[in-house]
Amino acid sequence: MSEFSKDERKILEKHFSNSDKNVFAVITPRQVDRGALMSRYSRTDKSMRKIFLDEFLKNKNRGEEFYDRVLLEYGDDSVAELGIAQIAIEGLTNIAVKKIEDRRIGFSYLEKSSRYVSWDKKIKGKYKFLYEPTIMKTKFADEYIDACNLDFEIYSKNIEPMLKLIREKDSINNYKFKDTDGKEKKFSAINDDLIIKSSMRIYNAATKAKALDALRSLLPASTLTNVGITGNGRAFEYLLSILFASKLKEENDLAIQIKKELDTTIKSFVRRSDDKYGKVLQKYLFNVKKSGQNMANSSISGTPIRGKVTKLVEYENENKAINSVISAIIYEQSSGISFEKILQQVRKISTSRKKKIILEMANLRKNRRHRPSRAFEMTEYTFDLVTNFGMFRDFHRHRALTLERQLLTTHHGYDTPQEVNDLGMQKEFKECMNNTDTVFKKIYKKFPEEAQYVVNFGYNYPYMMKMNMREAVHMIELRTVPQGHQDYRIVAQKMYQAINKKHPLLSKIMKFVDMNKYELERFESEKRTEEKRNRQ
Repeated sequence: MSEFSKDERKILEKHFSNSDKNVFAVITPRQVDRGALMSRYSRTDKSMRKIFLDEFLKNKNRGEEFYDRVLLEYGDDSVAELGIAQIAIEGLTNIAVKKIEDRRIGFSYLEKSSRYVSWDKKIKGKYKFLYEPTIMKTKFADEYIDACNLDFEIYSKNIEPMLKLIREKDSINNYKFKDTDGKEKKFSAINDDLIIKSSMRIYNAATKAKALDALRSLLPASTLTNVGITGNGRAFEYLLSILFASKLKEENDLAIQIKKELDTTIKSFVRRSDDKYGKVLQKYLFNVKKSGQNMANSSISGTPIRGKVTKLVEYENENKAINSVISAIIYEQSSGISFEKILQQVRKISTSRKKKIILEMANLRKNRRHRPSRAFEMTEYTFDLVTNFGMFRDFHRHRALTLERQLLTTHHGYDTPQEVNDLGMQKEFKECMNNTDTVFKKIYKKFPEEAQYVVNFGYNYPYMMKMNMREAVHMIELRTVPQGHQDYRIVAQKMYQAINKKHPLLSKIMKFVDMNKYELERFESEKRTEEKRNRQ
């Protein structure tokens, strides 16, 4: 309290959550000043609020001046992480949004769901897909537009029939709901009007999600979606460089638009994305891609895989993995003993004792949110995966691992959801997918990257994932929960089985993998959501 006068405290309380406590929030309105204050804070013995009064209050350009000096003169990129921005992007394709979401560090994303939102609405008489500018200038334009329109027409006209089929196949009377007495009863046995309405909401949401899940295979990658991004300046600057370096016009245009909007909030943090420094980085990114293409063309041969694949292709001996994990568990609690010496001694521990240690770690976990300790990052697994593109979009959300992917093509065949066969629409589904294949191959010969836009979510897509055991636990347990999409639940279950086969002891840490099959996946999740809503 004694550090500031009454007048100073009055000023400070407009820029900080309090003026007298040793814990406070920085609420000064300009992002550039918040970040500059944080960075300046590390280079002086003054308190942050004192820095603000002495250096920022009267000089409105202080934040920009600080970043110009630190970023440009000293090249201290880490200070760019101190500026945070939220950007909403509406009307971008599933090609561009995946490129954006490839960025793993410094971002959080929220993307429009293909499970809860249908894509049957038109704007000014047109379905919501990108009229890809490069293709629109070619002889393939009409075929591209016709293929995308066909996808949306078949998708749209089958929403209601699919919903009807699912509700006939899986009646609400198959499920129990809590009545006023707190006991679970079949829907037909509930008399309370409010509970009946609540139960109907749960069932309707779950069945709609199931219907849209079944039909999303028809949607082309050109489908326009929305995404909200929260990120720091350093991450945004790198993202912009990636987009500026892209061969796709959509991504180049997005870079220009995103930078323009970021200039209104964190301009100092992203100014190098397309200046002389950014151009050098863009050229480097282009050359890396070109070198990879040259190596692939000169060194690799073979034909594309057809059908789905879930294969563990790289792992280490389990004894070696267990020794590393146990040594890491012990290391944190050891006083001054090197990891090397701990590892040497762990190798001498009996097999039965090592088994007890791993089982003890597993037993400590009481639910899937109790993540294994970092010691379980000491061993890794690499998977070859070929799944439908729609399913890939769900796995793509896991960023604490290494994921590399190829171009989206029709080379690997496609998936036909069981519900499509049950509805009797397999003929038009097949015709639609075959039409896509024909149009894709025409465009692909000259425009391989642009050709991706016409490919449906149902086409199979190759990628590889490398993860440590700790991340494998998180991903596989999460992706096998009952409310998960059946496509990725099956793949996650296969990944667990593959790891369990090679590392039967170490995989005991995967305590909450659900190997069951569920008919109406979202039902229990929607039920819990409704119960929470009713408690509020």
